Amino acid sequence: MKIIVLDDEAEMRSMLERYLSSQGMVVRTVADAKALLRLLTREAFDLLVLDISMPDEDGLSVCRRLREQGEIIPILMLTARGDTVDRVVGLEMGADDYLAKPFEPRELVARIKAQIRARQLQSGGRVYQPAGHRAQFGEWEVSLDSVRLLRSGVEVGIKAAEHSLLCVLVKHANRPLGRDKLIALSREYGTDVSPRSIDVQILRLRRLIEDDYKNPKLIRTVWGVGYSFVPGYPYAAWPAT
Repeated sequence: MKIIVLDDEAEMRSMLERYLSSQGMVVRTVADAKALLRLLTREAFDLLVLDISMPDEDGLSVCRRLREQGEIIPILMLTARGDTVDRVVGLEMGADDYLAKPFEPRELVARIKAQIRARQLQSGGRVYQPAGHRAQFGEWEVSLDSVRLLRSGVEVGIKAAEHSLLCVLVKHANRPLGRDKLIALSREYGTDVSPRSIDVQILRLRRLIEDDYKNPKLIRTVWGVGYSFVPGYPYAAWPAT
């Protein structure tokens, strides 16, 4: 399990990093929202431990912003306030669980594992799902739970590796994704993925879905970061019927 921790207190970050690492987790810590967003752009994580009380931007605002941007990472909020109103507001903002300080470290670990298990069951082990959904952008429609791509209702051939990558991009529309994160989000599909192969797959996707692959409008290069899927309008994702 790969966990990211946002807490403005250095002592708390250090304690969480030591303890969670001792439980076999890979842990990265950040002190503010800007560092968190940068790291989420570059890497994939299984869960975010988010402190609610911070001086610059509180955890509730960070949680709301992540959900508005389409970030689907499970969020477990920590707070020194155990008030019921805080818990309700945190959950309404998009948090998945809530733990008041001071807490028993073993309970934190149990809650982390429970959230990750729940997300895996919900998504069928796939990162970009939910299952049974499809997405449409312009004349294109892509299935998010089977290797299918349609143009104006006519099926178009697409390889599994490119389909996996396209689904990741679609699920994170309008967000820049680094190559390492694209690799992490695609790895569960059994493809041999490297930074170079990501570039090759992006080129193949552009040749397939762009009107002019040399001047792409859908899959754009974000210099110094990676790529971003910019569908424009109309764009929709909805449950399959």
